[in-house]
Amino acid sequence: MSLNVGVWSYLVASAAYFLFSLLLLVSWRGRFQGGLLVAASVVTGLWGAAFAYHAFLGYPSLWWLPILDVARYALWLFFLVGLLNVGASSEGGQRLLSFVKLRAIVVAISSVCLGFLVVHFLSMFGVITADIELYSIFYIGLSVIGLMLLEQLFRNTHPEYRWKIKFLCIGIGGMFMYDLFLYSDALLIKRIDQDFWGARGVVSALVVPFIAISAARNKHWSVDIFVSRNVVFHTATLVWVGLYLVAISGGGYYVRTYGGNWGIVAQAAVLFGAAVLLVVLLFSGNIQARLKVFVNKNFYRHKYDYRKEWLDLIGALSSADFGEGLDKRVLQALAEMVDSKAGILFLKSSRSSYETVAWWKTEVQSVVVEENDPLLIFMREREWLVDLDEYRSSPEMYGKLHLPQWLACFPTAWVIVPLIQKGGLDGFVVLTRSLAPRALNWEDHDLLKTAARQAASYLALDRASAELANARQFEAFNRLSAFVVHDLKNVVGQLSLIVSNSKKYKHNQEFVDDAFSTVENAVGKMQRMLAQLRQGRASLKASKAVKLLPVIQHVVELRAPYLPSPKLIAWDDDICVVADKDRLASVIEHVVHNAQDATPETGKIEISLKKVGAEAIIMIADSGCGMAADFIRNRLFKPFDTTKGNAGMGIGAYECMEFINSLGGSVEVESELGKGTTFRLAIPLLDDNYNNSIEMEGDGLG
Repeated sequence: MSLNVGVWSYLVASAAYFLFSLLLLVSWRGRFQGGLLVAASVVTGLWGAAFAYHAFLGYPSLWWLPILDVARYALWLFFLVGLLNVGASSEGGQRLLSFVKLRAIVVAISSVCLGFLVVHFLSMFGVITADIELYSIFYIGLSVIGLMLLEQLFRNTHPEYRWKIKFLCIGIGGMFMYDLFLYSDALLIKRIDQDFWGARGVVSALVVPFIAISAARNKHWSVDIFVSRNVVFHTATLVWVGLYLVAISGGGYYVRTYGGNWGIVAQAAVLFGAAVLLVVLLFSGNIQARLKVFVNKNFYRHKYDYRKEWLDLIGALSSADFGEGLDKRVLQALAEMVDSKAGILFLKSSRSSYETVAWWKTEVQSVVVEENDPLLIFMREREWLVDLDEYRSSPEMYGKLHLPQWLACFPTAWVIVPLIQKGGLDGFVVLTRSLAPRALNWEDHDLLKTAARQAASYLALDRASAELANARQFEAFNRLSAFVVHDLKNVVGQLSLIVSNSKKYKHNQEFVDDAFSTVENAVGKMQRMLAQLRQGRASLKASKAVKLLPVIQHVVELRAPYLPSPKLIAWDDDICVVADKDRLASVIEHVVHNAQDATPETGKIEISLKKVGAEAIIMIADSGCGMAADFIRNRLFKPFDTTKGNAGMGIGAYECMEFINSLGGSVEVESELGKGTTFRLAIPLLDDNYNNSIEMEGDGLG
């Protein structure tokens, strides 16, 4: 590689950081984090100038160059440590770690850097021999520490404030990642690649815009930070992975050095096998569970982050992802709290026994536990969970409890958690042993009992919702039955009239023809009623265009034998609406029928049909007894309220109102006692835009 490339690469880095330092100094308000950033930026600018000079000389050995490199690393690491230990208040925040822990981190970083400098000076004076492999391992270690601190910073920053430090993590993380790659390559090939080394300056310069964006967003470098168990867990994982890689790198180096002709092949095999083993360990649930137990025991006073546990539980119970039912989500949520391998959920059935309803990662065993089982009585009375390890070691804590025979079906059972709801035992969960060996203490017991109570309330609500849905289906069926019975009553009335007149007019051919027509009409109606009972009520908005005049004429013909006979006194032709023709005829017939019942035989009933704006208006007026305003307002359209005694059901007016409203129309009633009643049915006209898309029903009625 040309020397000029390296010179210009590091000169660009030097210029970028010096310019950035100038901008920081102008806007710096004397805060500690800003001071660390200024120092790191200034030293990095000097580092760029020094390495440009180094490239210009042809990469000679300069004793002071590693010192400057270490100083650059140390300042960026201290800057990150400073961010990790400052809270989010505008007054400067509060230290999240104790002074002792903060000092320990600073001392650790300082000791590593100082140790390297000691080794470097001893090597200069010939006391020891330090080759490129030793230097590479040191720089790899510093890069891993930097990445670890960045991970802590990002994960511990509240999600609301992560946008402030996102670009900082990307920029500095990229710089550490490049150094990790550079020195890992050097460790393998025992020399530093000059092309990669020269590009290091440009890479560092490209980081500046990312840091500048974060600096603009954090004028005081005060972000909301909290130290969570997840961060410690992931940090511990990263540390172990780093140590593992260092050990494997050393092993690969040894194999390559002393493996003879097979050195390269053996090294490749070792590295591949190590990588496969690392992936297996990282995805091992047992290893993760053991590490989690270790973190909880050694880093925190309480075993659980209760805020996180509660949010996870509510999220699991209220989620409907992956098509899992609530029963299985409850079981899985309780099992994962204590890293249980598997579990089974029992719920109380309608037969006063408890049956398996859900299982997770276990073979299903259909077990029925009676309500008077001693174990269930114990959990119901004491509201305790049963820790089987504790029961075996200290049986006196459980009084005279004897484990039932059915528990032998679950040889790996570990803990039994009751689902208590309103003082009753709605069910219980049997969990198998944890992935990692652990003993349950009071924190585990309290967490499981509290979570189980919440889960029991969700399960009770779910069952109540299911029962309500069933009740609504029965209610809909009963409501449909009421409509059908009402229609059936009208059919029976028509057939009864034929029977009562058959002896007198059976030799009258016109009567016989009319009787057969009426019977045919009745059969058609009853067939439609049966179909409605089988399939549910017909659609309230059938996609059929209906001509109103033939429907009204048909109703007039049906009610003509009854006095006073209805008369169609005025009408407009070609008035069409979208409706179910049979139901429309039925509700109009009901209104006419009620008008005949309320009007003496010498009275009159008049029907008219006309257009008013965008509506079809059907007026049915009678000269009957009329109705009081209070009756119209409070009782007329109330279902199952009738003034006809056993002769009526009180459903017709309600069905009329419901059906017309479903079409987007309205029903209005004008009445006065002793002077008659007028029903006004308003139905939206068929829109011309839909004339060609809606099928037109024929004029005939069944």
